[in-house]
Amino acid sequence: MRSKTHFKPAWWLSNHHLQTIYPALIRKAPTPPEYHRERLVTPDNDFIDIDYCGSGDQPLVMLIHGLTGSSQSGYIKGLQSCLLKQGYRSAVLNFRGCSGQSNNTARCYHSGETEDIDFFYQTLRLREPETPMAAVGFSLGGNVLLKWLGEKGEELNLVAAVAVSVPLLLGICATKLDRGFSKFYRVNLLKELKEYMELKLQHLESLGKTEEIAKILALGDLSGIKSFWQYDDRVVAKLHQFEDVHDYYQRSSSRQYLKKIAVPTLVIQSADDPFMTAEVLPELNELSSKVHLEVSQYGGHVGFISGSNPLKPVYWLEQRIPEFLTAYTKPENS
Repeated sequence: MRSKTHFKPAWWLSNHHLQTIYPALIRKAPTPPEYHRERLVTPDNDFIDIDYCGSGDQPLVMLIHGLTGSSQSGYIKGLQSCLLKQGYRSAVLNFRGCSGQSNNTARCYHSGETEDIDFFYQTLRLREPETPMAAVGFSLGGNVLLKWLGEKGEELNLVAAVAVSVPLLLGICATKLDRGFSKFYRVNLLKELKEYMELKLQHLESLGKTEEIAKILALGDLSGIKSFWQYDDRVVAKLHQFEDVHDYYQRSSSRQYLKKIAVPTLVIQSADDPFMTAEVLPELNELSSKVHLEVSQYGGHVGFISGSNPLKPVYWLEQRIPEFLTAYTKPENS
C-alpha cells in the first residue's frame, strides 16, 4: 500500500535542507525520565549498549538510530519521551562504538548488519515472551530494520514496525551525496566516520588487541577518502567480508526485502530528502501486504517539522509513529 502523508512543513522550515539541518544541529532534546543503560555481551565477545526508558510491563519499542547517531540523538530522545507519555517503554540499540565508548573489536556497524539487532531482539524476547513489542528505525537504522524484517519474515513476534527516511538503494544514495549541497552532509558524515575509526584504533591499542589493530591498520590511511563509494569500498567491504562496495550495496539495500516482510510496517519517506532521489522508492508490487509506504512531498531527511510558531516546533514523527503503533497495540497510559 502507498499513500501520501498528512505532514505540512513549518513555514519557517519550508526548505528540505532546513528540515534536515534544524533537528540535527539546533534541537536539544532532554534525556527522558526513567532512563537507564545496560551493556550486553555479544556472541562474539564484544558488546552493545542499550538505553532504556520506562519501567514496568508496558509494551516495549525497540529503537535503532542512524549513521553516526546514537541513543543521544535528538530524534531518539524526543521519541522516547513521547512514547513514555503514551504508555510505552523503549529500548535503544546503540550500534557498536556509538554509545560513547569504542567497542572491543575491529568490527563496526553498517547498513546491512542485522546480527546485532537480532541478538538485541532475541535477548528482550527471552526475558519478556508475552510483552507486545514493536521496532522503529531511522535512516541507516531503518535500512537495517527493514532488511532484518524481510530476512526473518514470519519468525518475528512483533506487533508493528516503522522505518523513517530509509536509503532503500544504497548506491543511488551514495551518489546523491556527491551532488550539489548534499555534499555538505557527505563531508560531515565522513569526518565523523573517520573519527570513529581513529577512536576505535586508539581503544584497541589501549587494550593491546594485536589482531584487531592489524585489521584497522590494513585499511590504510583514510584521510584521503572523499566519498561514500570510497569509504564503503575501503572500510566497510574489507572489514565485513564483502567482495567490494558493489557487493556491499547490492546485498545490503533493504528495498529487495520489502516483499518478505510479515510484520505490519510503516515506511515514511520524503520526496525532497537530500540523501536520496525518487529512484529509491519501490513500486507497489515490491511491497508485501503488510508494508504501508507513506511518501511526503516535504520533510527532508529525518526532519518532518511542522508548526506555526518558530519557538514551538512540532516534531510530526512523534505524532505519526505512536499513532501507527497504537493501531496495533493499545497500552495503558502511564
